Amino acid sequence: MTRITVVDSTLRDGSHAKRHRFTVDQVRSVAAALDGAGVPWVEVSHGDGLGGSSFNYGLSLVDELELIATAADVLNTSRLAVLLLPGIGTKDDLLRARDLGAELVRVATHCTEADIAPQHLSLARDIGMTSVGFLMMAHLINPDAIGEQARIMADAGAQVVYVTDSAGALLPGGAAERVEAIRAAVPSDVEIGFHGHMNLDLGVANSIAAVRAGATWVDGSTCGMGAGAGNTPTEVLAAVCDLEGIETGIDTFAAMDVAEDVVRPVLDRLPFVGRSSLLLGYCGVYGSFLLHAEQAAKRFGVSEKEILLEVGRRKAVGGQEDMIVEVGAELAGLGLEKTGRRA
Repeated sequence: MTRITVVDSTLRDGSHAKRHRFTVDQVRSVAAALDGAGVPWVEVSHGDGLGGSSFNYGLSLVDELELIATAADVLNTSRLAVLLLPGIGTKDDLLRARDLGAELVRVATHCTEADIAPQHLSLARDIGMTSVGFLMMAHLINPDAIGEQARIMADAGAQVVYVTDSAGALLPGGAAERVEAIRAAVPSDVEIGFHGHMNLDLGVANSIAAVRAGATWVDGSTCGMGAGAGNTPTEVLAAVCDLEGIETGIDTFAAMDVAEDVVRPVLDRLPFVGRSSLLLGYCGVYGSFLLHAEQAAKRFGVSEKEILLEVGRRKAVGGQEDMIVEVGAELAGLGLEKTGRRA
């Protein structure tokens, strides 16, 4: 039987859907419930990783270090993970998270920028954490190129390297090809992960395709709580894996209960494949841009569709949220036609 390791990012990627407004009580109840369901890893931090609370990315209601400590206090069998984006999070942030109980860090970069990750990946290994590379917006480069980027992370000490479909833009074949390319590029002791989003409603299908291609780590988020149309729902992933004969270690029925009774009441809005989130996947736009695009559309009196089409044409990446405001302003009167091209 194939066995995979599941990381639940309800309390990290789900932060985008909450506008980073998680309370201590919410983190405590969700983390404890995931622990009770047998989820191997629970990820907690600002949606944009350690140090992400800012005007650009969204201010947290509660300091993420307090939320990390809260989760660590209630986890018994599950283990605690965090995310770090070099340039946002620092080595000191990582050391503080480790001291509070984090045992794994995913060091996330744009899919062409693995060379900014080595110092954080190697630090993680030096301080006894599981070191994971996270190649975001993986649809933007071809499989061979992502294999080359994965090798940079593996050489720096990454024990796992992820194909991260940040825009929910990959089809199952594309997910599998990228996993296969990484497998061919990195040493056999480096594992491969897959992180999916639901903008094309393919998060679960892509995850299974990735596992069949050799991925042994897969991400989920309970109720699909996350950016855009949400992430691969943990409870659905667990159920499909049961039917596929893929061992997750998760109690599937308990995961369903966590989704219905614990996480759903926390949701401000239920993730779904609507027009805007579908456009994210279709145009290959970063999932966390959705709420920013909604705000810009209201502010400038233009359509979210035109904003997202133009942002996709410009191939914006995570960290360029300010571009959404720029595009909204231009669409409102500074010469952009509805074709998404300058007049």
